[in-house]
Amino acid sequence: MSVLGAAVLAAGFLGVGAPSAGAAPGGCAHVSSTHRPTVQYGNTGVAVKQAQCLSNIWGGVPKLGVDGAFGSKTRAKIKWIQGCHGLTKDGIVGARTWNVLYHPALDCYDPYPG
Repeated sequence: MSVLGAAVLAAGFLGVGAPSAGAAPGGCAHVSSTHRPTVQYGNTGVAVKQAQCLSNIWGGVPKLGVDGAFGSKTRAKIKWIQGCHGLTKDGIVGARTWNVLYHPALDCYDPYPG
């Protein structure tokens, strides 16, 4: 058996491989990808951490601190992401905004605030 074949076989036995379809992108695992409560300015907790972490997947824009506090910087970034996807820019992370956080567009041509 070739070295590559042995490695593939070993990976199968060890459960090593591609992440599952339910895995959160960017290593964001503060909550399950199916736990998507509405969060907005002033909220705190693990769902806010998840939204902050997912928003940091976007390249070329400042990263948020993942502290679980939905403040003005988080609201501004969420509004920007919403605008990139043609959503209402209200800064509230509801069902449609969660969907784009988990499945971001490749490019956004809206200028980033600040």
